[in-house]
Parts: sequence; structure tokens; C-alpha cells
Amino acid sequence: MFIVGSGPGDPELLTLKALKLIREAEVILYDELIGDEIKELIKKESKALLVDVGKRAGKHRKKQDEINRLLVEYGKKYEKVVRLKGGDPFVFGRGGEEIEVLAENEIEFEVVPGITSAIAAPAYAGIPVTHRKFDPALVFITGKQERERLKWEALAKLNATIVILMGVSNLRENAERLIKHGKHPDTPVAVIESGTTERQRVITGKLSEIADIAERENVKAPAIIVVGKVVEIHHFVRDYLRNLRIP
Repeated sequence: MFIVGSGPGDPELLTLKALKLIREAEVILYDELIGDEIKELIKKESKALLVDVGKRAGKHRKKQDEINRLLVEYGKKYEKVVRLKGGDPFVFGRGGEEIEVLAENEIEFEVVPGITSAIAAPAYAGIPVTHRKFDPALVFITGKQERERLKWEALAKLNATIVILMGVSNLRENAERLIKHGKHPDTPVAVIESGTTERQRVITGKLSEIADIAERENVKAPAIIVVGKVVEIHHFVRDYLRNLRIP
């Protein structure tokens, strides 16, 4: 069994090892968040049985327990099974839960990391998640987590760039919580929709207004949210970006 990260969406960011395993696989269980381009690639490059397990925020074709059951079922029956996940399997991808299930059922596995959208989407938007002139720390959070598990006061007061995954639907709530617990309302924010793909869009604003701007611009998931002064770099370099046509 191979737990494979497909990267942030751009097929050219798929690793060589991931592509090799896709070509050799007997079964591929893939998520919705691998993106349309990667879906087309696996249909073209693989002769494997393709199983759509369709995990996207709020729209799960199969629940995690059922996915776990399928992993065990196919893992015991076939030698080369690829579990293809968007981004990196271990960055809010539930890959850790899946390898626990495999280990419990004595199924050998290998993890193949992927490029996480938490870094790649900002990079394509000209936003370095670390920069010597700005905050000296970097924090990844999920916008979907149970609120009581995150210490918002500590997070808001930490001089760190905050990258939020899966946070579009809770953008207003998260912004309000950060401001309530001490983050300055004028902190720059970028919302990067469909990062690294031809559909990529970048919306920027202050923390106090970003939810209104995102609603007005009809921002949809998947999107990465960057909170911090590094967002200023986007405004400085955007006219020189060659990756994509980014507004």
C-alpha cells in the first residue's frame, strides 16, 4: 500500500515517485482534492482500477470509516494499491489516521510525501511564507477544527505568519476570533483560490475586512488563507509573476 501525496493541483508539481506508482498501480483510491488535472492524468497514465472516494470539505462521497475499510480490503487483495491524496498526506490530510488503520490490520505501507498547498499556493501567488523582514515563525492551522482545541489567544499574540487550510466557510469566524484575541485588524490577509492551477485567484485585504471581500468576490473552496505581513510581497511582485495570470 502506498499513501501518496499528489501535490497542490498543478500536474507538473507531482513527484516522479508519485507518477511512477500511479503508472504501476493495480488500484488507485483518490480524493476529490487532487484536482481535475491530476484526475485526467491518472486516467491517461494508469491502467489501475480507479476508486473515487470523493473527499472535499462538506461533500464526502465516502466517510472516512468507509475509506479505511476499502484500504484494508484492497490492501489485502492487491500488491500495489495507491491511496492518492491532495497535497501532502500528513498535512491535514488524515494520512496519519490511515496508516494507523493499515498497521492495525498488518498491511505494509509506504508514505510518499507531496508538495503541500499550504506552501505551494502562496508561492504561486508571490507570497513567501517565511521572510527575514517579517514574522520569524510559521503556523499551519485548519479552519475546520473543533474550536476548543486551538488556543486562539496564544495564536493571535504569536509573531507568526498563519496559513489556514480548509478555512473558506469559516473565514469570518476565524478572522473575528483572531482580532478578538489580539491580532491587529489591519493585518494583511490573502485568500488564494484554486492555487497552482489555471483558475488561481488571489484576493487580499485587511483581517477586519477580508470576510466581506471574500463574500463579495464569491470565493470558493479549495483556498489557502495567509495571515501576515508577508502578504505585502504579493503586491510588490505581482506584476512580475510568470507562473500564472494572477490578479
